[in-house]
Amino acid sequence: MIIRQRLAAGLCTLLAALAVGGLPATQAYADETDDRPAPQVELVLDVSGSMRARDIDGDSRMAAAKQAFNEVLDATPKEVELGIRTLGANYPGENRKTGCKDTQRLYPVGPLDRTEAKTAVATLQPTGWTPIGPALLKAADDFRATDATKRIVLISDGEDTCQPLDPCEVAREISAKGIGLTIDTLGLVADAKTREQLSCIADATGGTYTSVRHKEELTDRVGQLVDRAADPVVTPVAVDGAARCADAPPLKSGLYTDRETFGEHRYYRVDVEPGEELRASVSVAADRAVNRDYGVLLRAVTAHGREIVRGQESGDGRTDVISTGLRYPKPELDDDEAQAESVCLQVSHSYSAPASVKTSPGLPLELTVDVVDGPDQASDVAAFGLGHGWWLLAALVVVGFLAGVLWGWVSRWRVAVWRTN
Repeated sequence: MIIRQRLAAGLCTLLAALAVGGLPATQAYADETDDRPAPQVELVLDVSGSMRARDIDGDSRMAAAKQAFNEVLDATPKEVELGIRTLGANYPGENRKTGCKDTQRLYPVGPLDRTEAKTAVATLQPTGWTPIGPALLKAADDFRATDATKRIVLISDGEDTCQPLDPCEVAREISAKGIGLTIDTLGLVADAKTREQLSCIADATGGTYTSVRHKEELTDRVGQLVDRAADPVVTPVAVDGAARCADAPPLKSGLYTDRETFGEHRYYRVDVEPGEELRASVSVAADRAVNRDYGVLLRAVTAHGREIVRGQESGDGRTDVISTGLRYPKPELDDDEAQAESVCLQVSHSYSAPASVKTSPGLPLELTVDVVDGPDQASDVAAFGLGHGWWLLAALVVVGFLAGVLWGWVSRWRVAVWRTN
């Protein structure tokens, strides 16, 4: 009985200590989250006449978009301020000048009233032109001037019909304003020219392009992009990798985007100080039809081309994104020898495409670079995959405590039995 009481008291004391120790971090995280301005997202929907086409799971493109909007509105996080803008929804005529002004703010960016937003979307019918450029210009002004995450999700099934106002140039102008606005694009059953234009719009602002042919794909992707706005993520920085290590652009810790053509190698340079660890990962996406069986290779090499470490991954056509990563800890050196090492990251992939598919521009890649303090004796356990943090120490303490008490109880029981006999 005494042992049981001690065991219960010990566990209660330990749990209480852990709870008290963990409280400040939890409180600090909550306070930090509450201080962040609400993320802002605007869904920009193409309502041009071509959205009548019935080629998405036997239904019209417009019906698929409405279904996706309804499901996304139901699942939008409460902290996200969401708005809706249309293009080509009101003017059915042939006057180009009038048709290219046809963009309307259907629901203002702000706290979401789901019923009101769904009602507004339900009234839409495929109507007019495709003024993507004018719609993006107007959409950029729909956001309030705050430090919040700002994201446009553009859904279209065709090219802009209002040239010479090039929507790609419009996206570059928006990016140059420095307002932190990212444009993600989705192409509904898009042809090659539409894919190229929508990809260019996304690339100009560090966004993503996704080709969509099914209702479920559309709903899932729009939902992911809205959820991403609610996460404190870093906006990717566009960078141009070099064909040689000697010409590679220098990178610091951060998230970067680039494009890599078929059969190409891209190099990036990172300086690593003694006692630091370089962690890097890369994802390459197939934004067009590709042949089965492909892979991605990420190598860390010296300035002279000697391989330090590599990461690689392969696929066989069941996924459109392949990712891999690597870690390189630079050992501590004597003060006389302590100097930074320029490590080159080489990215290559083995994607190939049918002859009918354009190979330019290259496939989009996303590169993550993180330079941190290297592992020491206190974190050697984590190097074996057990993890980091106080929770691991707490778990080991609990296990050791229970094992010690159990062993003591068994030993005393055995001695008591022996004396009885």
